[in-house]
Amino acid sequence: MKELLKKLTIEDINTGISTGTQWISGKGTVIDSYSPSDNKKIGSVISGTSADYQEVMKTATEAFKIWRQVPAPERGEVVRQIGLALREHKADLAKLVTLEMGKIYQEGLGEVQEMIDICDFAVGQSRLLNGITMHSERRNHRMYDQYHPLGIVGVITSFNFPVAVWAWNSMLAAIAGDVVVWKPSSKTPLCAIATQKIIC
Repeated sequence: MKELLKKLTIEDINTGISTGTQWISGKGTVIDSYSPSDNKKIGSVISGTSADYQEVMKTATEAFKIWRQVPAPERGEVVRQIGLALREHKADLAKLVTLEMGKIYQEGLGEVQEMIDICDFAVGQSRLLNGITMHSERRNHRMYDQYHPLGIVGVITSFNFPVAVWAWNSMLAAIAGDVVVWKPSSKTPLCAIATQKIIC
């Protein structure tokens, strides 16, 4: 277990707050993570407070102003690189899913593969954000629709899918020009921290 955690840069005590570019020392309660298979402690996470949340949201708001201006195919390239990083760490992340959540290893592998698959899908979608045009009932009037970034997307994930559900939402949000704030299950916080460290 220690070797796996070291490979994923999981410490005995981890900060649970990241802006995507930096880790913030939280001031919230400490969450201990235990393996459901043997009830052994895996590690601890320092959670955030309301003030910590506001700091993350401030950073996310500023990041959105920049990210929404990046052309969608370039956003897709970032997602492609995330998929490559997940491929590189697939076995280790799957083992952590097994250790912290309790899925059998094959299911852990399947969950990480779903993350990789949605990255591949989102890369293609980054070049297909086209809208439609249609005839209007009014003279000298044009009707068309077009995708525009929404803003900050919140993703809350449950313990039984500790990483795949985040990826399903986050990769599509990313190519659409949105930024994501992730609140993982307090039963599987180490999976979220490992994922964040893999993709950054």
